[in-house]
Amino acid sequence: MIALVDCNSFYASCEQVFRPDLQNKPVVVLSNNDGCIIAANKEAKALTDIPMFQPIFKIKKVLDDNNVVCFSSNYTLYSDMSRRVMDTLKKFSPLIEEYSIDESFIDLSYYKNEELEDIAHKIKDTIYKNTGIPVGVGVAKTKSLAKMANKFAKKIPENNNVYVINSEEKRKHLLVSSKIKDIWGIGRKHTVRIENKGKKTAWDFANMEVAWVRKELTVIGERLWRELNNLPCLDMVRLPNAKKGIGTAKSFGCKLSDYGLIEEACSYYVAEVADLLRQQKSAANQIEVFLATNYYSDYDKQYHNKIIITLDSPTNSTIKLTQQALMGLKKIYKAGYRYKKVGVNLFNLVPEDQIQLSLFTAPSKIENKKLTKTIDTLNSKFGKNKVKLATVGNREKQWALVKEHRSPRFTTQWKELLTIGKD
Repeated sequence: MIALVDCNSFYASCEQVFRPDLQNKPVVVLSNNDGCIIAANKEAKALTDIPMFQPIFKIKKVLDDNNVVCFSSNYTLYSDMSRRVMDTLKKFSPLIEEYSIDESFIDLSYYKNEELEDIAHKIKDTIYKNTGIPVGVGVAKTKSLAKMANKFAKKIPENNNVYVINSEEKRKHLLVSSKIKDIWGIGRKHTVRIENKGKKTAWDFANMEVAWVRKELTVIGERLWRELNNLPCLDMVRLPNAKKGIGTAKSFGCKLSDYGLIEEACSYYVAEVADLLRQQKSAANQIEVFLATNYYSDYDKQYHNKIIITLDSPTNSTIKLTQQALMGLKKIYKAGYRYKKVGVNLFNLVPEDQIQLSLFTAPSKIENKKLTKTIDTLNSKFGKNKVKLATVGNREKQWALVKEHRSPRFTTQWKELLTIGKD
């Protein structure tokens, strides 16, 4: 049996953990630069005038009138809280598949069928006790059913955020109660195609002819059909696959025309992606740098460009990648524009222990692995970017994201730990 454990309104819940005064109050989390709403708790979702992904300036009056509390994105906090949830799950099973930052599949095959209901509730209660994060737990024989069971657990109040499909009766009840669009992996176009056949529920889909499913929805649709019929097709992933590409692109806090500031931001982003590259023990063959003005501006001149650089040999050296990225940035930069974003992407990744060197190119002196390892160790111990390249500069406040409503990083920064007054 497999459980899908999904955190409820994860970003907003992380904020509420450290703000007990916000329990049962509407809370939303904003995107980079406080641009739009990307997460909301159930109280905020209940206010139908607050649509997701709506620019904040368009609904500010609605938020104020309903006393909605807004937070800037605090990904450092969210990532650490996610780790704490995953660590708690490991107490229940040795096999955990971290599907996303706020949900995981967990192997429960070690438990007896009659124990599953109690185990599911224990998982939910233990996570809340350890982290303060509410979760939903769906348990079934297949991943697809577990995913749907999780949604059903949270949608029906009587389920108390837990639904265990340990009988044919429960499987049928779930599928009959779910629409085609509720099936994990069925998109809008396939939903229309299935409904045009007169099928309205997941139960109807599970009882369609498999030949039609294979023909119209390909092998992926057939796997879903089999999963809904209690035939496991999707295995648990023991180790996450290495990413095939790594990148980052954030809008500046304000529009920039100063090349020096743009160069510093680009250097900062290269350091970020290079660090992620080394964490998964990969090296990049290509690096892309792109630059853009604000596409939505009605009065700024528009310009965007990108350049892809193929390296002499794969590398994960921050120094080498920064050198190449800044050479590319200089080629695509044009004076006279107010830029809104610069980004960096690494492509054509290979394992760092399988780098093929060129016969005609000597190893670069700047790719000093001992130096890179020392810098990584220092930054891991003393904090991000404590040791950095000179090209990153020290003017981050002039180009960094706007985070007017960011909460403290309660769990990772000594100076931002939650304190309790003597009163």
